[in-house]
Amino acid sequence: MCRTLLRVISVHCHNDLGLAVANSLSAVANGARQVECTINGIGERAGNAAMEEIVMILRTRRDLFPVDSRIVTEKIYTTSRLITSITGVTVQPNKAVVGANAFAHESGIHQDGLLKEKITYEIMTPASIGLAKSALVIGKHSGSHAFMARAAELGYNLSKDELKVAFERFKELADKKKEIYDEDIEAIITEVAFRAPDKYKLINMNVMSGTNAIPAATVEMDVDGKIIKDVGFGDGPVDAAFKTIAKVTGTKSRLLKYAVNSITGGTDAQGEVSVRLEEDGCIVVGQGSHTDIIMASVLAYVNALNRLEHIKCRSVKGMYK
Repeated sequence: MCRTLLRVISVHCHNDLGLAVANSLSAVANGARQVECTINGIGERAGNAAMEEIVMILRTRRDLFPVDSRIVTEKIYTTSRLITSITGVTVQPNKAVVGANAFAHESGIHQDGLLKEKITYEIMTPASIGLAKSALVIGKHSGSHAFMARAAELGYNLSKDELKVAFERFKELADKKKEIYDEDIEAIITEVAFRAPDKYKLINMNVMSGTNAIPAATVEMDVDGKIIKDVGFGDGPVDAAFKTIAKVTGTKSRLLKYAVNSITGGTDAQGEVSVRLEEDGCIVVGQGSHTDIIMASVLAYVNALNRLEHIKCRSVKGMYK
């Protein structure tokens, strides 16, 4: 009895020289049928082969690669955003496929070419990766049903409680911004849907900073139902706010990373802040978004503290099971 043993050749490439995707595709062209890759190209050192780039190349250039990944490409953008919210590692604006500028056209010659024939500068459409054209979709007079419908279009299924909180945040933002973009809505939903149960709640926060002033922050918080207010100082307004919050909450976490990203353009754009905290070997990521970057920073910091507390509570419960 003769049996044929089928082997699948797998390829695993690192991006040390910026060739992970190219090398992976070369392997596919030569018979490899499994590609080990990561969303957003995340990984140690320079990262790994970017899944979204490989998948979209296979989809758009079937003439060169007669294979199919069976990936639902319309979920690529929301998945990329999800990974960013989990890891706290932001995607650079000029990143292929999922970067903020991947479908942005500013120069006159690009705009003229795009208006005459989209394929001139877009080998793929925004819709093919699940990205709606960034435009004003709803305004300050929109109701919760319209907001929920737009969230669903963007790929989010919110619970009633999440919808209530997200819609309140949306109305607050709509009072401050002239235009609300899909990216603004996604930032709000990400912050709400992935937040931990709140032990610490921010009530009020004021900061003082200037050329000849010592940065100071006054913070009022609800800590397990107890209202605590204190003031602290730091090297800047954000540092002062973080140190004061740590004093109010009595936490001992260490700040590993602090990153700021502008969600949309304009002086009224929302700032999206990501912080990574470590305490007793536990590392968490917190996010916050706001038109005031200091407030966005504080929201991200408090979000991370609540996630740390949530993990510690789960660990204690696990000890007594």
